[in-house]
Amino acid sequence: MFVRSGAAEDWSDDANKLADLIASAEDIRAFLNGLTELGAAVASRSTGTAIECAVTLGRRKRTATIGGSSEQAMLLDRIEQSLEQGPCIDALESGRPVLLDDALSSPQWDKYCQELAAVGMRSTLGVPMELEHDSAAVLNFFAPKPGTFTREAVAGTLTFAGIAGKALRVAIRITTLNETAENLDAAMETRSVIDTACGVIISQNRCTPDEAFQILKKASNDRNQKLHELARALVNGVAGRRP
Repeated sequence: MFVRSGAAEDWSDDANKLADLIASAEDIRAFLNGLTELGAAVASRSTGTAIECAVTLGRRKRTATIGGSSEQAMLLDRIEQSLEQGPCIDALESGRPVLLDDALSSPQWDKYCQELAAVGMRSTLGVPMELEHDSAAVLNFFAPKPGTFTREAVAGTLTFAGIAGKALRVAIRITTLNETAENLDAAMETRSVIDTACGVIISQNRCTPDEAFQILKKASNDRNQKLHELARALVNGVAGRRP
């Protein structure tokens, strides 16, 4: 049974759950799935109905479903992507919430409404989340009954989307920083193996570091082999391991 509630302690608990997601999710996809599961729970709490939730990313005039509270939610969201019409897409373009109150009586999105009703869903609500740069995201909520998203329920999803958008921006920044750190680690490893290979060349040819690097670079060009791969092969060979 779902309990209607909009108390401040509910939002505090939801914000804490999002913070826990940021800290515990293995990657951005896991975070998004957790975010939509929480979004579905919040909407279910405010409507008294079991709600599905998915998140759509819009970037450079392209859209994609990137997370969902369930496989059904992902499939429901992809109906809009395949038809290129519906509340979620309109919410992405306008930056405002867009409601489909009843798929069987709406004058908009004929094909979308037909397909939505055919899979047992009657109402959807697209709620945008503010991101950065040239990206935007929308939470898409799905209900099996018409008229589910009352003014109170819409207000609740807007509050959640505001909290979730901030959490998503933090998660994206952390992911970007992690990727940058991995790239730096890879660059340091590459530089280290090249320096070691140059040391081998110096000991074998009694040359300067600059001359050693030029020898390694020329060999790389002559063999059409990447510099760091040749350096690693040289170091492995000297250590008695097969390249």
